[in-house]
Amino acid sequence: MSLNILVLEPYLGGSRKHFINGISTHSSHKIIPITMPDRHLRWRMMGGGVTMAEYSLQHEEHVCVIFASSATNLTAFLALTNPRFANTPVILYMHENQLTEPVSAGQKRELTYSYINYLSALVADQVVFSSKFHMDTFFQALPDFLRQFPDYKPKDHIDKIQKKSRVLHPGIFLKHFDPHPDTRKSNKLPVILWNQRWTEDKDPAKFFRMMNRLDDAGFVFELILAGDNRHDKPVEFEKAWSRYGRRIIHFGFVDDISTYCKLLHKADLVVSTSTYEFYSVAIMEAIYAGCHPIVPNGLIYPELIPKTLHEPLLHAATMYNDEDHLFKILKSILSGENRALPKSTLQGINRHLDWSVMIGKYDALFEEVAAM
Repeated sequence: MSLNILVLEPYLGGSRKHFINGISTHSSHKIIPITMPDRHLRWRMMGGGVTMAEYSLQHEEHVCVIFASSATNLTAFLALTNPRFANTPVILYMHENQLTEPVSAGQKRELTYSYINYLSALVADQVVFSSKFHMDTFFQALPDFLRQFPDYKPKDHIDKIQKKSRVLHPGIFLKHFDPHPDTRKSNKLPVILWNQRWTEDKDPAKFFRMMNRLDDAGFVFELILAGDNRHDKPVEFEKAWSRYGRRIIHFGFVDDISTYCKLLHKADLVVSTSTYEFYSVAIMEAIYAGCHPIVPNGLIYPELIPKTLHEPLLHAATMYNDEDHLFKILKSILSGENRALPKSTLQGINRHLDWSVMIGKYDALFEEVAAM
């Protein structure tokens, strides 16, 4: 039986947009999206619930399940739509959270937005996290967050949220990459890829320190510098353009999926220097396209990359412990001492994350919650 799923996303853009598109395209149930543009995140978290409550009046269908993103002020939405959804089960999907979201240097974490996440998790019937790392760090941070308040701090609320929480990775449109042939064999020089957001939490300063160190040591390579730079433009990228301009194959955001796929099929290596990662669609896409990953030995990566491939026999390692270790791995590949993993092995890492597979888990979740 087909269910009507009301999807709430007040900050629709980037990976969130792909996430909603994946569910809408592949689900066997009817998806009713209520969305807002990805601008002014903090205002979306404060006022988005009010606006989406008004938008919900445009949809008269019976709603079987509400599926809300972590940017939703869920308590405001449910209060303002009462009594319509009083008996409708609610899933809160935690793309990220404001308790552990990295804060820019010089900024102080604002408690209001963390509290919105906490209250939304408290009122939801099920809380779903994008990764185990994300879930673990959220519950590690929650006790200290609640201790900041002067009194009336319920002791059992954390347990209540934990008991109704689970992990379900986002699906990814990996099959978009299948029609595009690999062109990396024609590369005259090794090609290193950056395809993540151009933001501080991805630590581009560390990435370019490593590139400069390799360059100073005499290793010659080319760069693809893609990823979303529409909001932030760290100075490190401009410095890289000055130093590596002739060796930069691409520079800037790619909004055409075909062009993006071709770039990933040309790159040999993808490097992550992130300091925090709720989940990395970009790195998973690059791996599927055949880029050998070199990522931190921590964050989400140990749960996404099989342990046997952390330091695989006869091939280069995929995880590093510090900058010197990262340099050693890159040096071993660029010098020819170690080989990158073959594409067939790399695709085995995450083929199961394609939406054609993952949608079955999401539909099962909707059906389970609808029956509550």
